[in-house]
Amino acid sequence: MSQTEPVSVHILDREYTVGVEPAERESLTAAARVLDGKMREIRGSNRMAAVDRIAVLAALNLAHELQQLRDEQLAQQQRFQTAMNELNRRLDLAIDNAR
Repeated sequence: MSQTEPVSVHILDREYTVGVEPAERESLTAAARVLDGKMREIRGSNRMAAVDRIAVLAALNLAHELQQLRDEQLAQQQRFQTAMNELNRRLDLAIDNAR
């Protein structure tokens, strides 16, 4: 059974405590820093902006970036598969010609 430990993170001048497995602590704190930075970027100089609106916009921006990375990864996988198929076709042709 996994054991979690409380970890405090600061996001947009607020402290949040979350339970996390010890091995995930570094990753969680890094994610909190990314989210804090994105929220500060969105808030900009408008200190009166609603925190919930800032959070939703930050989440949307981060989800969009994640989707772009997934799309690029899929495109790379497709290019790799096409190259592998071409290599297999060439190998089959070379084997057939060698017989």
